[in-house]
Amino acid sequence: MPGTIDRRDVVRGLLADRGDLLVAAGLGASAWDITAAGDRAENLPLWGGMGGAAMLGLGLALAQPKRRVLVITGDGEMLMGLGALCTIAVTKPANLAVVVLDNEHYSETGGQETATRHGVDLAAMARGAGIADARVVTEMGGVERLRADIHAASAPLFAVVKVAPGNHPLVLPPREGAHLTARFRETVLGPSAHHQL
Repeated sequence: MPGTIDRRDVVRGLLADRGDLLVAAGLGASAWDITAAGDRAENLPLWGGMGGAAMLGLGLALAQPKRRVLVITGDGEMLMGLGALCTIAVTKPANLAVVVLDNEHYSETGGQETATRHGVDLAAMARGAGIADARVVTEMGGVERLRADIHAASAPLFAVVKVAPGNHPLVLPPREGAHLTARFRETVLGPSAHHQL
């Protein structure tokens, strides 16, 4: 069944008091959601590459083990990148959390139903891959607990948050990929990062 909580409320809740949390967002609504919560240099929204958000987050978590990394993506995007769950489970980055905003639809392409609308359980798939903390959240109280766990976990965390279908007004991040990459790199690696290849 589709969720009833608002995706923007979920993302605002997850990013409250975020500190230096690094956030990667899947393309489409997830990228608009993190931007609506506040455009920051620590945000890396994907404008393309559907299916790659969790792997991008894994790479960040492995490269920056002292920083917390949160991937926020949608059910359609996660369904395209299921292999990432296996790699995350095997590498076990303690600083990585993946949150799937599951509205059971492909919102960006006309609202077609995703497989989760027909019973596919992404949290069960994550557990099957070997991610022990894989949960489903259906109410805002669970989002508050999830936010705390994202900052305190000692193993990979995977959560499906059942959100209401429907679109919000677009709040677009900068469109220039080079700009997004440069500012993210500088905030992670420091001012001389643009000289590093």
